[in-house]
Amino acid sequence: MNDRTILSPYFLDQPDDSLRPLAAPDWRVLDVALPVGTPLERMGHLYDALAGEVAAAVAVGERPVAFVGDCCATIGVLAGLQRAGQQPTVVWLDAHGDFNTPDTSPSGFLGGMPLAMAVGLGDQTLLRATGLRPWPTDKVLLVDGRDLDPGERDNLAAAAIAHAPDIETLLQPDALPAGPLYVHFDVDIIDPAEMQAVHYPAPGGPAAQLVADLLRALAATDRVVAVSVSTWDPALDPDGHAQAVAQAALNALFGR
Repeated sequence: MNDRTILSPYFLDQPDDSLRPLAAPDWRVLDVALPVGTPLERMGHLYDALAGEVAAAVAVGERPVAFVGDCCATIGVLAGLQRAGQQPTVVWLDAHGDFNTPDTSPSGFLGGMPLAMAVGLGDQTLLRATGLRPWPTDKVLLVDGRDLDPGERDNLAAAAIAHAPDIETLLQPDALPAGPLYVHFDVDIIDPAEMQAVHYPAPGGPAAQLVADLLRALAATDRVVAVSVSTWDPALDPDGHAQAVAQAALNALFGR
């Protein structure tokens, strides 16, 4: 299966031109004229466009691979997969749970809410904008998620989201979910001692090599139908170290 790589050079509802140099010549780069409105309204417009790109890739037998500036963009990827008739298990690799709602978030930061939104909790503006029906909670696996707010823990428990805090457990035989898989890789899952160019580093975490081992195991299933990567911040990576660490992990996923 050929990959269709899509770059969404935005952080929430704001263009982020520092991401544009990541694109290779054959990548599709989203350029969306965002309307005047609230951040959620603008993001909904953006993710509707991203969903169209993802659905178009699936329709011609390509695997969508989206590089995005934050995890909220996964709403667009999920909506595109759903439009194309796919409902894989989401394997969410992240230092954070992204499972807050406006009622539980200490900060109100939208970037800490997308996985909760995706399964139908909290504000549903983005789901309405993209036409996404809430994703089944039994088709979500949170990997690592070491930095959770108290209310976020309660939300995860109430929703019965599968949580694998230890990557090693997923490297055991038959430990990965059955069926098609959508891998979301937020590079901040990697120990910030190795991955420093991220906005919200969480102390500790797995080594880059362990993350690569998991990505290699996921690839070996031959069941990964979509990928998204919440990237490092190139503006915080003047020597290219973070990009090299992330690329090494992605090479394991893509067999390069």
